Amino acid sequence: MKGEPLDLLLKGGHVMDPDRHDGIMDILVRDGKIVAINPHIASAKSGEHIEKIDIIDCSGCIVSPGFIDIHVHFREPGFEHKETIASGCRAAAYGGFTAVCTMPNTSPVNDDPAVAEFILEKAGQANLVRVYPVGAVSRGLAGKEICDFRALQNAGAVAVTDDGMPVAGSGMMRKALEKAGELGMPVMSHSEDLELAANGSMNEGRVARELGLKGIPNAAESIMVMRDIALCELTGSPLHIAHVSTRESVQSIRDAKMRGVNVTAETAPHYFSLTDDVVRKCGANAKMNPPLRVAEDRHAIIEGLRDNTLDAIATDHAPHSEAEKNEAFEKTPNGIIGLETAVPVSLALVNKNRLSMMDLIRKMSTQPAKIINVDNGLNVGRRADITVIDPNLPHVIDAGKFQSKSRNTPFHGWKTKGKAVMTIVGGRVVYRSPAV
Repeated sequence: MKGEPLDLLLKGGHVMDPDRHDGIMDILVRDGKIVAINPHIASAKSGEHIEKIDIIDCSGCIVSPGFIDIHVHFREPGFEHKETIASGCRAAAYGGFTAVCTMPNTSPVNDDPAVAEFILEKAGQANLVRVYPVGAVSRGLAGKEICDFRALQNAGAVAVTDDGMPVAGSGMMRKALEKAGELGMPVMSHSEDLELAANGSMNEGRVARELGLKGIPNAAESIMVMRDIALCELTGSPLHIAHVSTRESVQSIRDAKMRGVNVTAETAPHYFSLTDDVVRKCGANAKMNPPLRVAEDRHAIIEGLRDNTLDAIATDHAPHSEAEKNEAFEKTPNGIIGLETAVPVSLALVNKNRLSMMDLIRKMSTQPAKIINVDNGLNVGRRADITVIDPNLPHVIDAGKFQSKSRNTPFHGWKTKGKAVMTIVGGRVVYRSPAV
């Protein structure tokens, strides 16, 4: 990251790192790296003078490894009216994320090293959070010609996907897994059978029938999850299932993991917080792909998080303009934003004793880092990417105050308990709430 970070002393926070720490400690940061983690650190040691140090009282807060969102759409290049890399990075920082993975369905598609390099250049100019581009599996997301994964990786890509579109051909998906596996890169699967989805606009079921809308059955997702697991088992290459929404998908992933298949999976806060009933109230701001499902699916997603079938929580942050979301429901684009709502909405799992705080931190920080093979964690000598959470801070989600350029969220007005209050990237405080 650009800029000279100040020395930081984080005092008295509950340091929680799933791999090494769980207790009240201080953290000293110097030159962008963690240099000490101890129960008590003085601002200056004997014989040593720290000229510039920001001493931050973190008492009552959780201090965790930086949160990483492995599934965002920043829209640039090509759709800057929805979001730019700069505005997306601001939203990430305010939401408590120190890093994000950008999906390749931009215009032009990130199927060429030049696009990945452009994304990284823009991220450098924003100078806020780390951006890890995800390259396309196929040229133009058309599912016909496989991309040069090595060239994309050399340009900074950490994974490949055709997200927004499935890799429909099984032969193409096998080839992608084989080639990405040779490079140690995961293939992120957008699991959707387009024939079964058949241009539906919400979950197939009672609510869709009552609203007169064409539905998308659970099988449109779960069939492709099963296929991709079979191909993962065949190749042995790492597979990551994106935005899991159905109980059938959860069970298939659980069974695969029991067999030792090299598969990981994510879900999003809306899938464990909402059901398709919310479409009645929120309309297009509750339209996404895969769609919101029914209560049985929501409960299965929560259980999948509890038993580690689902490894990560990602937002699938998908900005759209107000004009686009004001079109007829069937025509409006899929997706909601999530970077600035993910932490408070996800903390409800902890507040309702569905997930421990440590497990939530694991699914939003260290486990996403492992999936994309990047460094993350609170350890002496590591770069200081840190998220600070006040778990008791009352918070009302207000879309009007978002840093994102878009406002398409079903969570506006929600009263929550807890939020991210500080985001530190490479020792630099890129967001600090007035609460700390």
